[in-house]
Amino acid sequence: MAEEKKGFFKRLKEGLSKTRNSIVDSFSSVFGASHIDDDFYEELEETFIMADMGYETTEKVIENLKERVKEARIKEPAACKELIINIIRDQMMVDESAYDFEKKKSVILVIGVNGVGKTTTIGKLAAQYKKSGKKVLIAAADTFRAAAIDQLKTWADRAGVEMISHNEGADPAAVVYDAVSAAKARNTDILLIDTAGRLHNKKNLMDELAKMRRIISRDYPDANVESLIVLDGTTGQNALEQARQFSNVTEIDGIVITKLDGTAKGGIAIAIQAELNVPVKFIGIGEKIDDLQRFDPSAYVEALFSGFDEDRSELDILMDEADL
Repeated sequence: MAEEKKGFFKRLKEGLSKTRNSIVDSFSSVFGASHIDDDFYEELEETFIMADMGYETTEKVIENLKERVKEARIKEPAACKELIINIIRDQMMVDESAYDFEKKKSVILVIGVNGVGKTTTIGKLAAQYKKSGKKVLIAAADTFRAAAIDQLKTWADRAGVEMISHNEGADPAAVVYDAVSAAKARNTDILLIDTAGRLHNKKNLMDELAKMRRIISRDYPDANVESLIVLDGTTGQNALEQARQFSNVTEIDGIVITKLDGTAKGGIAIAIQAELNVPVKFIGIGEKIDDLQRFDPSAYVEALFSGFDEDRSELDILMDEADL
């Protein structure tokens, strides 16, 4: 397990290399300043925004930094390095209770626009939960997108779990009804439901998701309902906007950020969690089953900022983590 996580971290670090190199290059000049002034904070702000942290999140980080600098009476820019890392890591911390749904009978609604990696995320989660000894079932409730059912079936077969589906164009709520009935009858631990990713009509989307929740609450009242939104890390601020739109029409319990393996600007994970106040619970870096892992704020921040502080090795923080 430790080797697997270290391998994941290494690939995550490689995936975030473009953002990290840009940040490190910018910080070389920022922290080369002789004193802390308005120009220092403005350059920091520009660097964070360029990393896709967004204006609102950047403002929060800068304000927090200013408070800490004042409290500690810090005068030298270089002394702010560790402060910045700690501020960002602290605001991204995920409480262990965020994963309590994995220990209960749970129905996981997986939402997000088409093309973000919903199907692969469901397949990877299904495979990992089955590997951990859980009884898993998948429901193909995205009945409107061509080939969605076939794609999900491929992942279900790959994960070695059963799937409940109807024909293309069928009522998604009917699929959920059958899936819930099957989950109860088969004593399933985790039911993963793929949902439609249409955003062009918010009312229809809201009505559809609400109907699914009503069916689950009515027919499977003992189950815990978890709603995860999948976002494509390469789309930057568009991913944040998608999350905002979905949060306006349905409850979101956690975020999955995919495709952090090359062109993504790593700051987007910081922005999404900070602005929506919803935890990032999983991140993905590739197509393999194990390329989706629980979100580890320390590992993520280290992957994003390693090289930023020459006094620390790239794995110093990680080696202090007991689970690695």
